[in-house]
Amino acid sequence: MGKEYSGSPKPHQLESKRKRLTWILAVSGLCILSYILGAWQSTNPTPSTQSEVYTRVGCEDGSPAAAGSSALPTTLDFESHHQLAVNSSEGSQQFPPCDLSYSEYTPCQDPNRSRKFDRSMLKYRERHCPTNEELLRCLIPAPPKYKTPFKWPQSRDYAWYGNIPHKELSVEKAVQNWIQVEGDRFRFPGGGTMFPRGADAYIDDIAELIPLTSGNIRTAIDTGCGVASWGAYLLKRDIIAMSFAPRDTHEAQVWFALERGVPAMIGIMASKRLPYPARAFDMAHCSRCLIPWHNYDGMYLTEVDRVLRPGGYWILSGPPIRWKKYWRGWERTQEDLKQEQDAIEDVAKRLCWKKVIEKDDLSVWQKPINHIECVQSRKIYHTPHICKSDNADAAWYKEMGNCITPQPDVGNSGEVAGGALEKWPERAFAVPPRISIGSIPGITVEKFREDNELWKDRVAHYKHIASALLQGQYRNIMDMNAYLGGFAAALLKYPVWVMNVVPANSDHDTLGVIYERGFIGTYHDWCEAFSTYPRTYDLIHAGGVFSIYQDRCDITYILLEMDRILRPEGTVIFRDVVEVLVKIKSITDGMRWKSQIMDHESGPFNPEKILVAVKSYWTSEAKQEQN
Repeated sequence: MGKEYSGSPKPHQLESKRKRLTWILAVSGLCILSYILGAWQSTNPTPSTQSEVYTRVGCEDGSPAAAGSSALPTTLDFESHHQLAVNSSEGSQQFPPCDLSYSEYTPCQDPNRSRKFDRSMLKYRERHCPTNEELLRCLIPAPPKYKTPFKWPQSRDYAWYGNIPHKELSVEKAVQNWIQVEGDRFRFPGGGTMFPRGADAYIDDIAELIPLTSGNIRTAIDTGCGVASWGAYLLKRDIIAMSFAPRDTHEAQVWFALERGVPAMIGIMASKRLPYPARAFDMAHCSRCLIPWHNYDGMYLTEVDRVLRPGGYWILSGPPIRWKKYWRGWERTQEDLKQEQDAIEDVAKRLCWKKVIEKDDLSVWQKPINHIECVQSRKIYHTPHICKSDNADAAWYKEMGNCITPQPDVGNSGEVAGGALEKWPERAFAVPPRISIGSIPGITVEKFREDNELWKDRVAHYKHIASALLQGQYRNIMDMNAYLGGFAAALLKYPVWVMNVVPANSDHDTLGVIYERGFIGTYHDWCEAFSTYPRTYDLIHAGGVFSIYQDRCDITYILLEMDRILRPEGTVIFRDVVEVLVKIKSITDGMRWKSQIMDHESGPFNPEKILVAVKSYWTSEAKQEQN
């Protein structure tokens, strides 16, 4: 394995480098000077193009100073004269494929590692990440028969068997009609344990009880989602759901959801808060999700209350709802089921929720729009008490609590705590309440509007450097440093969805703003693996991520993690300073990625540059044939 620098340079080498650097600086200076002079000198004709300025002083294509002068994106020759100090392993390494046994590797939800942890409250199924010594320095292989997934919307109903070779759900859930095997593909009929007529008809039943089509409900959370058919069929109603389920005996349920092009994460309600901010979701849902809502003093319902928006709905179907009809099939006694429902009803009352309706298999509660009456009710219900001092948005490895998350103060009983939201789709570009009331230091209304314009220009530029966006080849997109969600907003006209990630150690906690805009996302620390299966994202956007993390952990492992979750022939767009991008490129060149450094959309004089990389298509079988 070669090193970047081997020993001290000899005197003649130093002199050669000095002369080259002097020449580069001189030519660069002349280019810039000519550009400035050419813009205002009346004695000389004004050049018609920027490239004409360059050629006047010998800045022809191919010289380092001429980088970016072409109308088409060109590689910039920065590597030869930038010394780098970025926290990474040797960049010149060629990374080998991991063994095929790692094809489904989920580092922080590894079943082998989880067995070492406490089984109470299902803690062993929470995130438990590998130590530095356990981190893999190889590329997770695709299975031998891997194919490019179906495009949306066909992917909602079909997936290739070779991509996720697991038939367990088609056997275990055959009666519920979750998934069927048809030759070399899976078909998803839209069935579910509690919706035998299909998810679409089930959602129609919900729409008769609460206003699903008015634009008031946009974000939803589905706990214990199965293959996320509920979330899949909500999309055509302009409702986007964050679906999650643990990695458990039902192999690959979340993986199937993502393969279908439906938002999902590996996750569980155990002892830690869900990685989402307070007041995030307009609707929460559990369809026989097997979560013991009444246990631990109602802690899990208290956590749902934290992430539910003022006036939001909680929908429950399955045990114990309609136990008088189903108790024999559920193999439980009537007394046991009645006791469970009574306990859930009691927790909901103590949380100040209102029972909206119970009809057939569905039961619906609603969270109050503020806590004026809830505070007064503490004279009757002493527990759970309302939290006194707590950051309600703190959710990264934060223990769940048994106190009610307080809602922002209001002036009267009819006011929505934290501010009312616009209806969807106006909500996407309306100023979010968290910004309008100034609750995020340094984030103003002007900055929000400027960010929207910025992303409009950037996405227009991305159409040229990542043309697959126009061709419908992307469906699952991740923004690793989402800030205000401007990237997701600028992509609204495309058939994609975006997982907006806000780094857990970010200077500004903006994830609440993203949810107020009607988008979904999560907190995450990129020094660790993401809670998803391999090959689940088509496009990853990494703006400024490595400048944030270069002093916190080895960026080599962040790039290897990106390779794990990126689909073959998927694309990554990096935005950062040149020094960081050159180091990234030196690492990804050993990862079977094809990459190119390009100028910023505003031109070559912007210190920020863009690196576009495409992951090569290869499978474990292809590698074996080479040996």
